Amino acid sequence: MVEESDGMSDWYGRLRDYFPEKEMKSRQHFDKLFQDKEGIYQLDEGPDHVLVYFEKPDYIFVDYILVTSNVRGKGTGSIVLNKLKTKGKAILLEVEPVTVIDPDSEKRIRFYEKNDFLNMDSIGYERIHMVTNELNKMDIFMWSSVYRSEQWVFDRMKDIYHEVHAYKATELYGCLPQPASEVLWMKQLEKSLKTV
Repeated sequence: MVEESDGMSDWYGRLRDYFPEKEMKSRQHFDKLFQDKEGIYQLDEGPDHVLVYFEKPDYIFVDYILVTSNVRGKGTGSIVLNKLKTKGKAILLEVEPVTVIDPDSEKRIRFYEKNDFLNMDSIGYERIHMVTNELNKMDIFMWSSVYRSEQWVFDRMKDIYHEVHAYKATELYGCLPQPASEVLWMKQLEKSLKTV
């Protein structure tokens, strides 16, 4: 269970106010992850940011990163990411593709590219939210100080899906999560199947 620190705002409320419902976990889901995966699923909060991440020996998955609007564009997000980069592990994250509905979508992608994240173009990702039933399409981005193949990223994203997004889904949401094979796929395989 994550305790609210003195002087800190409600991190969950901050995330919920910014992210669309189809991208949010329930508060119970967060609490279960923080409790069952203590030291692996972590919260880093400051007055100007909220960062929720999942850390394994060879990678970090950024589940949520939020920089307060009054400091956006002033380097706070880069400072938060650079702190993670000092751990020397690959950093993976999901980013909403550019859409006219959300004018910030293009800014977010430019921000990650400016911070040397690469779009893993060959990985397809579409997940149906377990509460809203909305389709959530995301692009996968990765930063690493050493070469990592898109297959390497794909394999870790399958683990992330099971260990974070679908974790205890039946208990928490009363429904079975989608199989990872429906959520994630390699696009080259998709193309070769269409030509057969």
